[in-house]
Amino acid sequence: MTSATIESTQLEQVVAAVRRAGARQAAEFTAMGAAPSDWEEIRAALTHNDQLAEDILRPGLQAVRPHADWAGEFETGLLGAGEWWVVDTADGNVNAVHGLPEWTVAVSLVRDDTALLTVVHAPLSGDTYTALRGGGAFRNNLPIHASRKTDLAMAIAATAQAAPGHTERSDEEGRSIAAMYRNALVVRSGVPSTQHLARLAAGQLDVFWLHGQDRAATVAGALLVAEAGGVVTDIGGRAWTPASDTFLATAPGVHAAAVTALTNH
Repeated sequence: MTSATIESTQLEQVVAAVRRAGARQAAEFTAMGAAPSDWEEIRAALTHNDQLAEDILRPGLQAVRPHADWAGEFETGLLGAGEWWVVDTADGNVNAVHGLPEWTVAVSLVRDDTALLTVVHAPLSGDTYTALRGGGAFRNNLPIHASRKTDLAMAIAATAQAAPGHTERSDEEGRSIAAMYRNALVVRSGVPSTQHLARLAAGQLDVFWLHGQDRAATVAGALLVAEAGGVVTDIGGRAWTPASDTFLATAPGVHAAAVTALTNH
C-alpha cells in the first residue's frame, strides 16, 4: 500500500468520518450551564460524548480498512503487527462536557507500530489537521510547517495534565513546568494534547512534552509534527515509540535546549 494509494482512496474518507463525528458532538455542545456537579455526572457526560463519536467512527473507519483492529484512547504501549485504527473519540473531553471549546476527534491508521496517516479535527473551530507519512502535514488542506525559532527563551511551550490520582506523574509534571517557566517565553498546561501538537505542527507552538503514555494523542501528534518538519523524541532526546514513558515534540531549532531544560531541572 503506497502513500499515493492511501491519499487518493482513503484519507478523504477518514476525514469525512472524523468530521461527521465531531459535528455530532458539536450539535449537543453547550457553553452555558454545562458543568456537571459531581464525578458520577462527569463520567456519564464523558461516556455520552465519546459514544456520539464512536457510533460514527467505528462503521466509518471499518468501511475504509475492514481488517484493521480498533485501539481506543486508554490503551498504552506498542500495538504489534498488523493494521490498527488508533482513536481518541474526544481528546480533551473534560473540556467539552464543561462547556469549554477545546477538544478534538483524533484518528490514526497504524501499521506494525508505524503511523501511516492521521486526522485531528477540532469540532468547534472547524480546523482539520491531516498528515500522510511522506506526504507532509496540512491544516484545512493547506501545508503547515514547524516554527523556525532557535531560541528556547522565545518559545511557546505546552504540556498536558496527568489524570486525577496519578500523583507521581503530577509531581514530575510540576517540576518540569517550573523548569520550562525558567527557560521558555510562555508555558501552557492543559488538554487536549492533540490540539497542542497540531498547533506545534502549524508553527504556533514550539515545544510540547508529556510524562507518561497517551498513545492515541502522541501517535497522531508525532506524525503531524514529523511531517511538518519538527522533531519527535522522548524527553531525554532518544528515539520515541508508543512504548516510551515520555514524549517530546519541538521545532527543530529548540530541541536540544528543550531536552536540557527538561532533564536538568
